[in-house]
Amino acid sequence: MIPREARQELVRLFGPGGYLDEPEDLALYEYDGSPDRGRPEMVVFPRSTGQVSALMRIAASYGIPVTARGAGTGLSGGSVPAAGGIVVAFTRMNRILELDLANERAVVEPGVANLDVTLAVQGQGYFFAPDPSSQRSSTIGGNVAENASGPHTLAYGVTVNHVCGVEVVLADGTVVELGGKEPDRPGYDLTSLIVGSEGTLALVTKAVLRLMRLPEHVKTLLAIYDSTEDAGRTVSEITARAITPVALEMMDGVMLRMVEEATGAGYPRDAAAVLLIELEGLREAVEEQAAEVEQVCRACRSREVRVARSASERELLWKGRKNAFGAIGRVSPFYLVQDGVVPRTRLPAALRFIHEVSERYGLVISNIFHAGDGNLHPIILYDARRKGEFERARAAAAEIIRHAVELGGTITGEHGVGMEKTDLMPLMYGRDTLEAFARMQRLFDPQGLLNPGKILPPAFAPARIHLGGHT
Repeated sequence: MIPREARQELVRLFGPGGYLDEPEDLALYEYDGSPDRGRPEMVVFPRSTGQVSALMRIAASYGIPVTARGAGTGLSGGSVPAAGGIVVAFTRMNRILELDLANERAVVEPGVANLDVTLAVQGQGYFFAPDPSSQRSSTIGGNVAENASGPHTLAYGVTVNHVCGVEVVLADGTVVELGGKEPDRPGYDLTSLIVGSEGTLALVTKAVLRLMRLPEHVKTLLAIYDSTEDAGRTVSEITARAITPVALEMMDGVMLRMVEEATGAGYPRDAAAVLLIELEGLREAVEEQAAEVEQVCRACRSREVRVARSASERELLWKGRKNAFGAIGRVSPFYLVQDGVVPRTRLPAALRFIHEVSERYGLVISNIFHAGDGNLHPIILYDARRKGEFERARAAAAEIIRHAVELGGTITGEHGVGMEKTDLMPLMYGRDTLEAFARMQRLFDPQGLLNPGKILPPAFAPARIHLGGHT
């Protein structure tokens, strides 16, 4: 419980309209895009770094857990307050503070939506490269916390490759600036440590982002297959020819039909799989690569290769991919989105195993993933109203992720560990490594107040805060 004295200090700090504490309001902040739940005791809406600093001083004085939240679009329980306490909703810190196009930098607050950064600069020939499917609503703060990526990761990398610096508030309220607009600052690279730490080391109140110039030419192709294995072989063959598309996405037949019914993007409903391939760069080079990619697709038994002939055709193809998760809701009331990674060459084996799991558990599993970097997103459809079906879905998901590790991959590529995969971390790391992670966490947050219950298994948590109120 938040002590009465602490609650009074928080009310004075944030004022009328700056916090929520009624049960019906708190219920809206107990979940994200995962099935996990945890209800906060108070939600606060800071407008400045000063307020965040003061908040953390209060929380540290009274030992209150604090969980940061952006738009709540995460898929691993990262913004779910597993220990109750305070949720810091950054939606009102949503200003783009500076656009420095001469040096290709933007300085933003954590509540700025991902896509809004690109919209602010694209008219001047620039864009922000990380593009998660939720980019219209997901915030920069959340992207930084989870080290988010997206379809264009293959060529441009993940969020950490595009964050030059951060301003953060530590667990005791200290405000620290890490990195900055200048490249290659001396000293420890603590910026990269913060990115992907899922809110367990500090609260990000400002981010310095790297902007990129829009490419001269873009070409988007849709390759259609009667076999998922043929599509998987195509991915390996494209990269074996030293061609690096900016995006190389795959959807299987189950997903195709759901997406097409919802969006009308022009995907073939009778196909076993499609590859969505995008190339960028100088016009002559892109045209040459597109011709070679089409040749590879046909050699790998693609039955058809379509080329977007206009910007509107390209946008329609991407509309289907970007709205895939929403399309699933028309078919199934509940679903689990997984996020494992396998080497590109093991994609066919991974897909065969997912099919076996689907049959063994009697659950429909559709696949949509960043094929170019082996980032799988098997989506397990279930109905929680049927006894035992949710538990079967969870067990199926764990089997798939374990197999991804056996194939030489990892337990997550972009969604984060969150609450969902803490028990799977020992698959990746030995006891000594996990203890080293815990020691690092204790250096930043000795009381274990920042987003407890995330990343590390309970045995390695830096403090014994009670994790109650979640399922």
